[in-house]
Amino acid sequence: MYTIKFNFEQKDLEPVVLSNIEAGQSILEIALKNDIELHHNCGGVCACTTCHLYVEKGMEYIDELSDREEDFIDRAMNPRLNSRLGCQSLLLDGSGEIEVTLPDQTQFLGE
Repeated sequence: MYTIKFNFEQKDLEPVVLSNIEAGQSILEIALKNDIELHHNCGGVCACTTCHLYVEKGMEYIDELSDREEDFIDRAMNPRLNSRLGCQSLLLDGSGEIEVTLPDQTQFLGE
């Protein structure tokens, strides 16, 4: 089981900590199940960049970056070395602590 802390660049949002999260789910799925807004214009099939996020801690608990995902991250706004797509960030079997930061998504309003 995992503990995941969601931080937000958007100034009016406080961090959210979720406990007892099962492996085998993507960070996008976990966010949506817990009423954390994470845009996903393509429906979570690795065809856009709207679920882009930063993994601050726990990258070792997440499935490896694929070439396809890397190509899309290169197109994301403000990519970093710890950038991932939420739809492709699948939790591996095991347990630990993961911390992610969601970019300010107000930039996507109107899309």
